[in-house]
Amino acid sequence: MALDISAARLDPALLDLPWQLPLEEWPPSHLAALPRGISRHVVRFVKLSGRVVAVKEIHADLARREYDTLRMLRRLEQPAVEPLAVVSGRTTPEGEPMDACLVTRHLRFSLPYRAIFSQKLRPDTARRTLDALAVLLVRLHLSGVFWGDVSLSNTLFRRDAGDFAAYLVDAETASVYNQLSDGQREHDLIIAHGNIAGELMDLEAGGFLDQREDPIEIANLIMHRYELLWRELTETERFERGDSWRVEERMRRLNNLGFDIDELDITTDFDGTHIQIRPKIVEAGYHSRRLMHLTGLDVEENQARRMLNDLDSYRAATDRQNDDEAQVAHDWLSRIYEPVTRTVPAALATKVEPAELFHEVLEHRWYLSERAGRDTSIEETVRDYVDTVLPSKPDEVTILGVDTGEIPIRAAISGN
Repeated sequence: MALDISAARLDPALLDLPWQLPLEEWPPSHLAALPRGISRHVVRFVKLSGRVVAVKEIHADLARREYDTLRMLRRLEQPAVEPLAVVSGRTTPEGEPMDACLVTRHLRFSLPYRAIFSQKLRPDTARRTLDALAVLLVRLHLSGVFWGDVSLSNTLFRRDAGDFAAYLVDAETASVYNQLSDGQREHDLIIAHGNIAGELMDLEAGGFLDQREDPIEIANLIMHRYELLWRELTETERFERGDSWRVEERMRRLNNLGFDIDELDITTDFDGTHIQIRPKIVEAGYHSRRLMHLTGLDVEENQARRMLNDLDSYRAATDRQNDDEAQVAHDWLSRIYEPVTRTVPAALATKVEPAELFHEVLEHRWYLSERAGRDTSIEETVRDYVDTVLPSKPDEVTILGVDTGEIPIRAAISGN
């Protein structure tokens, strides 16, 4: 068997995997017991060099196209899984040709939608999950990405300071353009509405959707959320010349949504009585980029927002409002954030990722302070959290409580 491996950085351990076997026949010794969603292809999580990768069996041409598209999305800094390699030229021991395999890095602490809904979440939690998909779709469309098969099955979700962040996990049908037309966006939205409604109906049929929820209504709400966010990010706003404060208000609203404005297009009427404002270049990740610049921490957007708020509180509590921001951030990192995240015993380290743990500790501090009627120190909070909260949390492998492959469904849904 003459394997052809395309990879930006080749991991020699790839050569030791049993490529001569169909993926569904790979021995358990190579596999990682992690949840996976529904897929039209065979997908397995595989242990490789001390980490976990996802391997998808797919036609060679499609594998290479998806690999290239995912690399492009990473260059555009879009939320998508990281492609590692394409392995083609596979044959059985008898010399029969087999499909190629696309290898991507497993997104740690991520969940497929069926795993999330299998826990019978509260309606507000379920809606936050679906809302994350709307935000992801807006981000992709702003960057000229036509998804082509928008669905919950093609998405992974990670916890983000009590909310969720969505990642594109299947790019078989995706294409990248300089800018999308309204027709392309509408086509993606029609696909999204049909797929999401169908997936939610499957959950409903399996008893994993609140009986009070209507799948069609939820799909409608996701589209409504998309339209509201799209207008906020792209529409021209017109106001009286004396209301120029609304320029700053518009920028603040966009920042609070997690988007950064690189440039504004501001024009005035011929007689100078009205001003029009439109964001020309809008990028997501405002808070996460700012935190990365100050501390080097690479976290989700809501997590970054929470950490920046805590950094501001630290600056005020230490009376350092006039000090260099980078120096204050360095001190906060070494005196507050790192001591909190390093307090977790090694045996509990897989329970919650560090940034989410820090968010939960801050939430726990508020709870303890309210119960005690006084401010609780961060040291006291961490000890109580590690002793009373963290041990009861399931770790990454068992967080679902069920094997998602066994969740009943009405019909096969396209997926990663």
